[in-house]
Amino acid sequence: MYHEPVLANVSVEALEINPDGVYVDATFGGGGHAKRILNKLSDKGRLIAFDQDPDVIGNVTHDERLIFVPHNFRYIRRFLKLNGYLKVDGILADLGVSSYQFDTESRGFSFRMDGALDMRMNPTTGKSAADILNTYTEEQLVNLLSDWGEVRNAKSLASALIEARKLNPFKDIQGFLNVVNPWVRGERPRYLAQVFQALRIEVNEEMLVLADFLKQSVDLLNDDGLLVVISYHSLEDRMAKNTLRYGNPEGTLQQDFYGNIYRPFNILTKKAITPDAEEIKNNSRARSAKLRVGRKLPV
Repeated sequence: MYHEPVLANVSVEALEINPDGVYVDATFGGGGHAKRILNKLSDKGRLIAFDQDPDVIGNVTHDERLIFVPHNFRYIRRFLKLNGYLKVDGILADLGVSSYQFDTESRGFSFRMDGALDMRMNPTTGKSAADILNTYTEEQLVNLLSDWGEVRNAKSLASALIEARKLNPFKDIQGFLNVVNPWVRGERPRYLAQVFQALRIEVNEEMLVLADFLKQSVDLLNDDGLLVVISYHSLEDRMAKNTLRYGNPEGTLQQDFYGNIYRPFNILTKKAITPDAEEIKNNSRARSAKLRVGRKLPV
């Protein structure tokens, strides 16, 4: 089941929709954002929506103003060009894992369920979480647990994982948890969330994908176009902030020959917008969401 998207109304309002404009929904999911955008478009307006998850196809409605692209949003430039668009008026990216993905046992995203250790956004391609756990070196496991999950005892946990897989290769969530549980530090749900986040990011190359997407988005926006990003953890949020401030996700300061600093956006959210208490009450997964918005400045 797909729930209402987080910060749905405020994020779409932030796009300041021109009824005849061209917009991108980089993460279609249940179609909640897309529906709101389409409601604001005229017959001339267009929405290009991306999602690599085959399970979302059933959520795509027939609408001549909607172009659905069943691919990862890291290829945004390629598929916009294929559809005849070199520039767009606004881009919206909600970077969260959907409730449907969390709640579908076979997808392997949640430690609260037992299923295959998969975690792929597109389950038809790439390495699964089990593949990574069974093939990575101890050093690689330490790095991913530290870098993507900020797991405090990453070295100890990685060593335990290496020893456990010698006896039984990892296949399902319960078998994985049986190995992880003795190494939990602090609150169990928080610790497991960090471990699962680290694996999910590695499986889907989320940071590389997001960096590719953000770099392209800067160039794809028309003057005065809007970039709207909803992030759910500090790594994503930092990349969004850096892109709005410096024009790149790494936060590299760029200057011209005269020493003028490159500032591609007028940042409209000096402080990130977060869900109110009512939204968090209705959807606990919204509590970590942060929305940032920038308007593309003329070159």
